[in-house]
This record gives sequence, C-alpha cells and structure tokens, in this order.
Amino acid sequence: MDRKMTLNKAIRFYETGTPEVMRYEDIDVGEPAAGQVRLRHVAAGLNYADTYFRDGTYQIPLSNGMGVEASGVIEAVGEGVTDFKIGDRVTYTGFLNTLGAYSTARLISADVLIKLPEEISCETAAAMTMRGLTSAYLMRRIYDFKKGDTILLHAAAGGVGLIVAQWAKLLGLTVIGTTSSDEKAAIAKAYGCDHVINYSHENVAERVRELTNGVGVNVVFDSVGKDTFMSSLDSLKRRGLLVCVGTASGPIPDFNPVLLAMKGSLYITRPALADYIADPAEKQALANELFDHVASGRIKIEINQRYELKDAVQAHRDLEARKTIGSSIFVI
Repeated sequence: MDRKMTLNKAIRFYETGTPEVMRYEDIDVGEPAAGQVRLRHVAAGLNYADTYFRDGTYQIPLSNGMGVEASGVIEAVGEGVTDFKIGDRVTYTGFLNTLGAYSTARLISADVLIKLPEEISCETAAAMTMRGLTSAYLMRRIYDFKKGDTILLHAAAGGVGLIVAQWAKLLGLTVIGTTSSDEKAAIAKAYGCDHVINYSHENVAERVRELTNGVGVNVVFDSVGKDTFMSSLDSLKRRGLLVCVGTASGPIPDFNPVLLAMKGSLYITRPALADYIADPAEKQALANELFDHVASGRIKIEINQRYELKDAVQAHRDLEARKTIGSSIFVI
C-alpha cells in the first residue's frame, strides 16, 4: 500500500506527569505481522485508567502510546489470522497489551479483538467495551447476587457506575449510589439508583445504615479509593464484600487485615478486568451478554462527551477535574 495515501496520527508520551506530557504526532503504521491486523479506528474510549498510565501510577516503559480501548474497521490481516477478515467491525480493550488506542490506525494482535454485532455502532462500542465488560464481570462473576441483595455503588454517575446501576436493577438488586453533586445524583437516579448519597456533604456509612435498617450492604463497589475506603468497610453487612475497582482519590492506605475481622469478617478484592477476560470463551460470553442487553435497550449507553484526538490534553483535564458524566470517547 502506498504509505503516502494516509497520514496517521497518535497521542504519545515520553515522560509521566500532568496531561501536558501527551503529544499529538505523525505515525507510520506499516503492515500487519503474523497474527496481527491493521485496524482503522472509528472511535477510541477515554477511561479514567488512562490517567494512571500517564501519571505513573501504572509504570510502563516510555515512550509509549496512550489508551487501551477502541473500535474500528479491519484494513489488512496478517498471516494466520482466520477469525477476522478485511472490512470486519471490531472493538477491543485491554491493558499493556492494547496500549496505543489514541490513534487513527494501528497494528494489533487479532486475539484481543471482539467482533461487533450489526446493532452496535463503533462509537457505542468505544464508549462501553471496557466499562461494559467491567460491569459484566462485576455483576456476573465476582459475587453470586440474589434478588433483593443491596449494593453500594461509589461514583454512580461515572461510566461504569451508570452501567452497573442498570445491570443491578435487571438482577433485582437495591442500589445505593454515591455522587459528588446533585446534578450527578439526578443522573444516577435516572439510570436506576434507588437511593443516592451526596458524599460531599453526607456521611456515607451512616446513611447506608439508615437505608438498610442498620444491616449494611452485601457488596460495595469502590472506585474512589483513599477517601472512601473506611466508609466503604463501615457500610458492609457482616461477611460483606468490598470490591476495590479503582483509586480515583489516591491509593488505599496500608492496613492490617485484622481490621476486616473487627468490622464483621469482611472480604476484600482488588480485581482487574484482564483476569476476567483472559480466557477467550469467557470474554466472548461476557461480551455477548453485554451486547445483548445493549442491543435490546435494557442497558442504555449514552456518550456524554466527544473529543477529537488532538484535544487529548483537555480531555484528561476534564476527567481529572470531575467534569465528565458517564462515557466519553474520541471520535477519530
């Protein structure tokens, strides 16, 4: 292929730090090696986890690309790729194995790709592959939920929060959400939260006890970390489970595990999506369940913020300033 035909762009960074370390650059994509495809991106996901790569929370070799999730159309397939062909619409999410999603096109291993059903657009896919698969394993693999169970969902108006809230209602759960503002609280309620606690001026654990008649919740999903860790433990019922899904406010301080005994023989897990989609069959099963809910309208995915790739610095500033609601994407 004549390389002059398409000028490709990507966001790269050479040192860790504030959003300004990201650079918008020309890249040469080249031809796929064995087991790879060349993918033309249509949209890329903007995830809070991206900031962890950029600021050094997740340590990776530099220089490097940015972003781990995108969707698009296959332009070329390498030797030995049998599951995909030119023209297929696909999506992907990952970790180190998919870094480089903030780009107009790229080479990528075929085994991370998920074929998109016709009913789901590339934009919707980029807004929900990571968030949707995360929600899928949180709701379907971590805990054996029974109808009538109660969960506490921190950051209920975030990208994962809005999907988990909807999925939880499909499972017959009571959902107590937390948000930082009344505007976000209204959105969380619209997506299925039965109760919303504004953590900027309410005591979360106290309110949870009131709402659960003193019992506490079965499971807490905590993506905030340092600021909410103790109140999350204090919100759980005896032998309840704290799922630490992120640390937006900073890392959880060291603690002695005897604390878990003192607070009711609690369980705690810090899962990563990668370990729940490592098995291709399980990844496909979770994706199918997610796509089915979305295609049928049972779970709604709204894209609340759209950015151009060249505006990645501003996009990260908005994320870190808590200005975004729900899902954000880059439109390529």
